[in-house]
Amino acid sequence: MSVVHINNLQVNFNTLDGVVNAVNDVNITVNKGEVVAIVGESGSGKSVTAMSILQLHPTHYTNYAKGSIIYENINLLQTTTKQIQKIRGNDIAMVFQEPMTSLNPVMPCGKQITEAIQKHQLVNYTTAKVTVLQLFEAVQLPLPTETFNKYPHQLSGGQKQRVMIAMAMSCNPKLLICDEPTTALDVTVQKNILQLLKQLQKQNDLSILFISHDLGLVYEIADSIVVMYKGSIVEQGTKHQIFTAPNHPYTKALLACRPALYPKGVRLPVVADFLNTTTNNAIVQHSTTITATAPSTTPLFEINNVTIQYPTKHNIIGKVTESYTAINNINFTIYRNEILGLVGESGCGKTTIGRALLQLQPITNGKIYYQNKNIKTFTLLQKAAYTKAVQMVFQDPYSSLNPRLTIGSAIAETILVNKICTTKLAAKQLVLDLLQKVELKPEHYNRYPHEFSGGQRQRIVIARALATNPQFMVCDESVSALDVSVQAQILNLLNDLKRTIGFTLLFISHDLSVVQYLCDRIIVMQKGEIVETNTATNIIQFPQHEYTKKLIAAMPSVLNKS
Repeated sequence: MSVVHINNLQVNFNTLDGVVNAVNDVNITVNKGEVVAIVGESGSGKSVTAMSILQLHPTHYTNYAKGSIIYENINLLQTTTKQIQKIRGNDIAMVFQEPMTSLNPVMPCGKQITEAIQKHQLVNYTTAKVTVLQLFEAVQLPLPTETFNKYPHQLSGGQKQRVMIAMAMSCNPKLLICDEPTTALDVTVQKNILQLLKQLQKQNDLSILFISHDLGLVYEIADSIVVMYKGSIVEQGTKHQIFTAPNHPYTKALLACRPALYPKGVRLPVVADFLNTTTNNAIVQHSTTITATAPSTTPLFEINNVTIQYPTKHNIIGKVTESYTAINNINFTIYRNEILGLVGESGCGKTTIGRALLQLQPITNGKIYYQNKNIKTFTLLQKAAYTKAVQMVFQDPYSSLNPRLTIGSAIAETILVNKICTTKLAAKQLVLDLLQKVELKPEHYNRYPHEFSGGQRQRIVIARALATNPQFMVCDESVSALDVSVQAQILNLLNDLKRTIGFTLLFISHDLSVVQYLCDRIIVMQKGEIVETNTATNIIQFPQHEYTKKLIAAMPSVLNKS
């Protein structure tokens, strides 16, 4: 019995550049108790299709040209505002791709979920709070009672995503739409969330529409798979059919682009290689190997006995009385021309380290040296040069972009402020070149951040970080929101930068297959401390610490399949 049936759906958007056909003739059926996964590259129409079910697109520029979405004999495309509001969150719930934009920044996380429970289930606050605390335990949020009263900005990216999952499950929906639900989660929590979703599915006969670019996750959870490309379905079938006998060249490309299939130094194939399309993209090249620049023995950064604490309580005169230790007395070195991987569970301190290197986070104790100079003692001129030489790609691309600026203006502003170009015309040309490098089109120059998919926004912030020709870059989950085809292009680009300009990179990620392919060395962190450091090969193949073994064991099994 079908829970939701999407029939010949066509979605058009009215933009300044004209009518854009985002989804065309899409047919998907989700049966009771079934997990249907939608995969495809960023901008292929996955999220547009899913959000159409709950009528979440702005009505003033969305046009459902044809088709229907049937839920319990109701065409959701023809419901009133009151009808769809009753269904949203209660019968059909959704976990969104970017939790920071989905949570109210001025309301504690626990209160946001109790509000949803009280609205749909008509229970008192005490009962709703008990349910929320149980949900927080189920999604493995640390210290549920304390997390209940925390605001979104006080949680890590992975923790915010877990709050969203708890909210979506709070009213026991019949259909759960998961739009990249584990993008920000480390592999151990990712595995636990998948197990939780499977458990809920069996207990409640729950139906799930699972959107992901991560084929490893899709293999673990899906019953059937729908492959989308440029707004249309190119292939669909059972999980076994898609993974063992794909028919469409695009499906074959998605399976072939996985970093886990290739040793370090081998250029990853991209979609264009399979579709026989021509492109001017500088990332797509036909060479099969990369002549990498070997890491130098000269340190670029030296982190000595660094401790970082966050104040948690103050007395009446404002003096800190209690603090939380995020980083506890760590020591490591980043060498020139090195790609250093930093892995560990959400909340272990990875992002805190990256922010400290860029002077975005003050350190409590210890010293950070850049080219043998303590960054705390920099003069104004040295700080200006340092700001240009080091860049960061943040985890949440949407909150990193000014919603009032077009993406062309946002990148051009970086170029002009840092005096990379002296004229607006030259800056615009450089922006267009950077957009091309990350597989975006010239017409995207005048669009605003909200007009892009999550993966496209991630490419935009990577392009902006590259605008100053940095010598060092921190990538904080910079490819986590990208589908495997674009991920392959970005990984090739990072390898090219290392080879051509002696690029040094701190690569923060929960995806061990990507870290193994890209990085020279890997640092494993747990609870603010470094538990293991070694070459990428030795960490993955010969882990020494029990925690490292746990991370590797949590990797989706398909990642080790050829």
